[in-house]
Amino acid sequence: MSKRIATFGELMLRLAPDGYCRFLQAKNYGVTYGGGEANVAVSLANFGLDVRFISKIPEHEIGQAGVNSLRERGVDTSFIARGGERVGIYFLEKGASQRPSKVIYDRKDSAIAKAEETDFDWNKIFEKTQWFHFTGITPALSNKTEKICLQACKIAKARGITVSCDLNFRKKLWSKEKAGRIMGEICEFVDICIANEEDIDDVFGIKARHSDITSGEVNREDYKEAAKIVTDRFNFSKVAITLRSSISANDNRWAAMLYDGEEFHFSKEYLIHIVDRVGGGDSFGAGLIYSLINNFSSKDALEFAVAASCLKHSIEGDYNQVSVDEVLNLVSGDASGRVQR
Repeated sequence: MSKRIATFGELMLRLAPDGYCRFLQAKNYGVTYGGGEANVAVSLANFGLDVRFISKIPEHEIGQAGVNSLRERGVDTSFIARGGERVGIYFLEKGASQRPSKVIYDRKDSAIAKAEETDFDWNKIFEKTQWFHFTGITPALSNKTEKICLQACKIAKARGITVSCDLNFRKKLWSKEKAGRIMGEICEFVDICIANEEDIDDVFGIKARHSDITSGEVNREDYKEAAKIVTDRFNFSKVAITLRSSISANDNRWAAMLYDGEEFHFSKEYLIHIVDRVGGGDSFGAGLIYSLINNFSSKDALEFAVAASCLKHSIEGDYNQVSVDEVLNLVSGDASGRVQR
């Protein structure tokens, strides 16, 4: 079977003030496109894999510009449903030092949020597909996307396709109670669960009792326990948890853990100076998918994913723009950032 991946979610228009200007200072906004599953698709295409992005996007020029942003990066857009009136928008104010970044959404009634189950022929979409990926953002968009996600996961599972989900809890989209109920149902069909330090608590109420991400305290035993609990509950084959300690908006410590049902693996930790952190988790997910679909060991897959995400933090925009060789170079220990001539 070919190494084809399908991802499903919302493609968004991102509007951001120049540099580190605040919204109240902004005179100009830079335009880029992104969104959790779209970011994963671009990363995987950049790594040389056959990947298709599934969504619903308006036929007007703004929608077409978003589709073009995917096509030019090698993503198959042929199964995107066209229609609806709105492309979801998010405004990003980049944080600096002790001032955090801020996001304002303008995505209500976007095309994907109003999509119908009949917009997607999953059996056709999944032909020759080995992997299906989505995030918890997609079912949070509307009752319709919730049902479409569940339908897609059921069909993928029935076809023997590996299903991965990044929990990606967004409190501006739904409550913890609803997220727990809906994701609890969907996760019955998920093989690989990806989360950050807070997601498993926010979605499933499983707390890292001795960790405090605000102060930078990360207790490994807490996350081992959380991964074991959700694995036992949903029979996941693997659980990955990214571990970010924020020193400031510009500087973070970045690492991750992977539980494969037998062993707990922890990656090396990177001290990263952030250019743009949006899409950092998505680049981790893409790195994990790439390495696992290419039969890396659990430990090597984790190191590849963390390194891919580390590099993404140095790149403007949602999309990761690094090669497999660049990631492997960092994994091998070259973190100097020296000029390559």
